[in-house]
Amino acid sequence: MVLNNAVVLGVLALTASMRLCGGQDIKADHVASFGVTMYQFYGDSGQYTFEFDGDEELYVDLQKKQTVWRLPLFTEFTSYDPQGGLRNIASAKHNLGIMTRRSNSTAAINKVPEVTVFPKSPVVLGDPNTLICAVDNIFPPVINITWLINGRLVTEGISETSFLSRDDHSFLKIAYLTFLPSADDVYDCRVEHWGLDKPLLKHWEPEIPAPMSELTENVVCALGLIVGLVGIVVGTIFIIRGVRSGGAPQHLGPL
Repeated sequence: MVLNNAVVLGVLALTASMRLCGGQDIKADHVASFGVTMYQFYGDSGQYTFEFDGDEELYVDLQKKQTVWRLPLFTEFTSYDPQGGLRNIASAKHNLGIMTRRSNSTAAINKVPEVTVFPKSPVVLGDPNTLICAVDNIFPPVINITWLINGRLVTEGISETSFLSRDDHSFLKIAYLTFLPSADDVYDCRVEHWGLDKPLLKHWEPEIPAPMSELTENVVCALGLIVGLVGIVVGTIFIIRGVRSGGAPQHLGPL
């Protein structure tokens, strides 16, 4: 299968960037092509991702040679032969070697990723929830995303998406952490990328209203009482005026 120009340019830029961009703690283990298909590899395994309208629809696990759908519901409407993804990957890897030699390993510009952390649903202490770390503006698509609770690395209850391509040829990746909100815990999403001088920590903790002090409670009660008394007085005045106005003698005209 012949790759289109966008795919060729994407492979070219990404390959060059991963060859020349340095990173002590980040291993360059991702290769992607722009367009509706995306290739990633992790050592001897990897995946071929198919996107529709900017969202991941499925990917083909290259090691298991299986199609994995983003939502199981999709399998009720359509199907995808994993051999198609395997053939495309083989073609992409062949062209990748050619483009690498032709590119003269020209370095790509590292973008600074944008990180946002927020809960999936309104936070209630003691109720299970999911914390979301959305990392946007990623280029090249080589990144480490980890979770910390109270400064300690989390290894359970975590998951993340594959790289999702953007119209500007950057990428988005979303990491998830299932957690039980507690007033004593603080959370950090740590992002490592070549576009950052040092790992970026995006902090998040539950927002718990501060308890009202006794003095504040007394002041609020006093103000409420004063407002109530003023309302009673004003209402009484209006009632008296209404009664006086309604009870005034009326002069009858001649019969």
